[in-house]
Amino acid sequence: MNKQQEKEMKLQIAQAVDARDRQLRELSLNIHANPELSFHEHKAQQWLTEPLIEAGFTVEKGISGLETSFRATWEGTAGGPTIALLAEYDALPGLGHGCGHSLIGTAAVGAALALKDTYPELPGKIIVLGTPAEEEGGGKIIMCNDGVFDEIDAAMMVHPQNKTMVLRGALACVDATFTFHGRQAHASSSPEKGISALDALVNAYVGINSLRQFMKEDVRIHGIITKGGDAPNVVPELTEAVFILRASTVDDLEVVREKVYRAVRCAAEGVGATVDINEGLIYAERNNNKELAGLFARNLEEELGLEVCDPPQKGGVGSSDIGNVSQVTAIIHPYIRLGDATTHTPEFAALAGSEEGMTQMNYAAKALAMTVYDLCADRDAMKLVRDEFEEWKKQKDGG
Repeated sequence: MNKQQEKEMKLQIAQAVDARDRQLRELSLNIHANPELSFHEHKAQQWLTEPLIEAGFTVEKGISGLETSFRATWEGTAGGPTIALLAEYDALPGLGHGCGHSLIGTAAVGAALALKDTYPELPGKIIVLGTPAEEEGGGKIIMCNDGVFDEIDAAMMVHPQNKTMVLRGALACVDATFTFHGRQAHASSSPEKGISALDALVNAYVGINSLRQFMKEDVRIHGIITKGGDAPNVVPELTEAVFILRASTVDDLEVVREKVYRAVRCAAEGVGATVDINEGLIYAERNNNKELAGLFARNLEEELGLEVCDPPQKGGVGSSDIGNVSQVTAIIHPYIRLGDATTHTPEFAALAGSEEGMTQMNYAAKALAMTVYDLCADRDAMKLVRDEFEEWKKQKDGG
């Protein structure tokens, strides 16, 4: 296929997305108006799978023991790669879709539908994976551990942001809940009989802060006190704090965890209290596939006329469970600009439901579909993506 034929095919893909634009807008706005927290995305799961079922995808719900997950599969002609489009759709407590996941899930569905509409005999297998609980719980990590990504050649999604970028990284991270146990007593008449779980917590908070100057500059530690006691005249017997620890890699994160947890245990011991440390799943750092990112960037720039910005040289990154997927197969996690607001804010939630949000979701679906087309129609492109991943894996494993 020559360049002109390829351009014509991609124009048809773009037209197929546009033909479904009203449907996709309604879908995204329904999810946006009905935000559901991690592991509770029942309406979003139903709404996202309905058009896929209607289009002839084979849909399985509740994979990997996650009630609100799904896998929608369509296979064109045999012999091509297996490509996953990742759908996120959980919301944030108190902020709704302040991270724009209503757009992410809909863009993945829109891309898959447009590909099937345009190229029903596409050489490959296209899977839309509904991955719940990105914000809190790590749905993709659970799915990785269950082998869901083992037979997938490449996976991709698009995240809204305040810049359009294709190679932005992400930190490894883990959340930890510290529950301190003391002994209750009257704070005035018999304080000597008490053990203050609050003092243990406060000392731990101070101890964690004192560690910051001895950490690498990319380490991030942030937390809140979720329970400080029940009454000011009672020595608190139970207090709790939740922290998130981040570092550039899982190996670096292990060092941070060891230091922080030691400080927490010592703080409890120092006042005679005890502490339970309940750790969540570990989010791995992100390994972006540069070959795949290059394909996506060319589609954004050459086919859609969007400007792609360089990622931040340092700082300015968070964490996502797609990092764990990137340890298993080739991935990209590009970003598309909505406006000036930053994620996890009320302003960004408003943008995700705005006209600009709908426009950028349309672009995201087109770029995803075009990039999947590149991988399925060009065996050499797919080979370059896989070769890069296998070489990275070899080096990571010490080969």
